[in-house]
Amino acid sequence: MSHCTHYGACGGCAFDDRAAIDKRGLLASALAQAGFVDAPIAALVETPLRTRRRMDLAAVRQGGAVCLGLHAARSATVIDMTECSLLEPRLFALVGKLRDLLRHIEGFRRSGSVIVNWLDDGPDILLRLDFAISGPDRAKLIGFAKSQGATRICVAKGDGEPELVGMFRPSVITLSSIPVTVAPGAFLQASAAGEAAIIAAVIAGLPKLKAKARIAELHAGIGTLSFALAAHARIEGYEVNALAVAAQDAAIRRAGLAGTMRVSARDLARRPLTISEMAGVSAVVLDPPFAGAGAQIKNLAASGVARVIYVSCNPAALARDGRGLRAAGYKILNATPIDQFPYSETIESVVVFAL
Repeated sequence: MSHCTHYGACGGCAFDDRAAIDKRGLLASALAQAGFVDAPIAALVETPLRTRRRMDLAAVRQGGAVCLGLHAARSATVIDMTECSLLEPRLFALVGKLRDLLRHIEGFRRSGSVIVNWLDDGPDILLRLDFAISGPDRAKLIGFAKSQGATRICVAKGDGEPELVGMFRPSVITLSSIPVTVAPGAFLQASAAGEAAIIAAVIAGLPKLKAKARIAELHAGIGTLSFALAAHARIEGYEVNALAVAAQDAAIRRAGLAGTMRVSARDLARRPLTISEMAGVSAVVLDPPFAGAGAQIKNLAASGVARVIYVSCNPAALARDGRGLRAAGYKILNATPIDQFPYSETIESVVVFAL
């Protein structure tokens, strides 16, 4: 029996057996391609099923019906979701209700998407629609959000900026005991368990730190790693997304951490951190996007920073960036594979490089 009735149609799962793909082997292969043969790799950390706290679903209107779910593999067809082994049950319970809601929204004509983050105090809902919402739409959206205990509901036309329709409580996610008020549709690690595993591996990879030690954190986001790192050193964070920077900066100030943390808006793909800017830091921690660290690797490899902790969601990018570090004389102290995306080839990993 399949783990899901949609398997084979829905593009969300590539395998029917979670153990069918050797994710530890994927990490080992990527590191070998980078020149690190027989690198020390920890046992695979498996996050539990039904714990994913974020969903980004496609929606299409077909006659009087609405299909809401993921796309079929390599297709524009939307598979109408009736079950999911990955979503947190409270999040999945919204799928059918959101499908019914969209049927009655005038601003949803042909296609759109639904993004929901399950935050500390309930769901935070963002609808991307293909037309402007009407007055009656607004009332329906507010009523729906209230009935589902949402913290907030926003709408956006296409790829436009979200418009607040109703806010009922602050949209807050707690990161290492620090509450962060996030923007609509903000990026979160897929599950709390996956987040915890990544943080644990990063902290374990830190060198011995002296008083007033500095850590440069690249692609810092809303502070998923930043606030955990701040317990160990002074943090200098960099992030391209202005809303993420604003969210983290506000949380830093509310928590009274401005003396030990700062975060700056910076596009590291176009303006990488320079060698001189990394002078004197005890470690660089980076969690780059899927494409990898790109232009930053050249400066990082030449910086002489004794410890580099690389959080990866793409083995191919890790292999490419790892080659640059190996050429500069870095070795691998340890690598931790984390299966945050069951039934797929996606593997998170934390790799600790040292000179």
